Amino acid sequence: MKGLYFQQSSTNGEITFVFQEKENLPITEDNFVKLQVKACALSQINTKLLAEMKMEKDFFPVGREVAGIVLDVGTKVSFFQPDDEVVGILPLDSEDPGLCEVIRVHEHYLVHKPEKVTWTEAAGAIRDGVRAYTALHYLSHLSPGKSVLIMDGASAFGTIAIQLAHHRGAKVISTAYSLEDKQCLERLRSSIARVIDVSNGKVDVAESCLEETGGLGVDIVLDAGVRLYSKDDEPAIKSQLLPHKHDIIMLLGVGGHWITREESLQLDPPDSHCLFLKGATVAFLNDEIWNLSNVQQGKYL
Repeated sequence: MKGLYFQQSSTNGEITFVFQEKENLPITEDNFVKLQVKACALSQINTKLLAEMKMEKDFFPVGREVAGIVLDVGTKVSFFQPDDEVVGILPLDSEDPGLCEVIRVHEHYLVHKPEKVTWTEAAGAIRDGVRAYTALHYLSHLSPGKSVLIMDGASAFGTIAIQLAHHRGAKVISTAYSLEDKQCLERLRSSIARVIDVSNGKVDVAESCLEETGGLGVDIVLDAGVRLYSKDDEPAIKSQLLPHKHDIIMLLGVGGHWITREESLQLDPPDSHCLFLKGATVAFLNDEIWNLSNVQQGKYL
């Protein structure tokens, strides 16, 4: 039985992918589940995070979002039984690649797959679904009647976030980074109050949001990255499409929540003071927060 792994060169950082023959899986015991993989999504490999977590090794398994059928369960497994259809995200320290016929995974990394969701849909949506739910439910405490700005709404993450926010009764505003993105979002018109086209770099996002909210500002912002410096000091693509951090602070309403994916966000004292006056909060959306094993979190912290 073969599995797909990647190897990163220690000299130039180049990544190569290789198939390796796997030994037979050990007997399923304790809280582990033996899973027949039906679909696996390929997400970006965060080599920087692996280095920070000191998890570098010669070969690292590829594919972590999986959907499949339970073949066998350990004696302490309480959530699943053989023939259950499940979906989940393998942890960073998983020894098994998702791109393999059969894998062994702890039950806490799996959930039951809804019957009407296909294998491909389940594996493809699980990561962005967890991220969007984390941002809206845990980090910003979304409730009916709130206004939400979702940057890059046509992305996989943005599309799911828009639907979740609409389902909770929020007023959704979204940005589009191209004509195709705008057309895609307009097809979701029942879920979106306004689509802001920023593809030409001439539209002021803060002004548009304040106009849409009657000058009150939005309650929740989910960004897709922000500019930290002036346009002259940023890469051309980033400076054109992304709002400046000052724009986000300006369009936030009183008691607002800014959920950012900008891991290197820097706030100067005037920025912090403005957020303080608004009683606003800033939270970081870490893709891996639910998937780091307790052992690895202990090492990192």
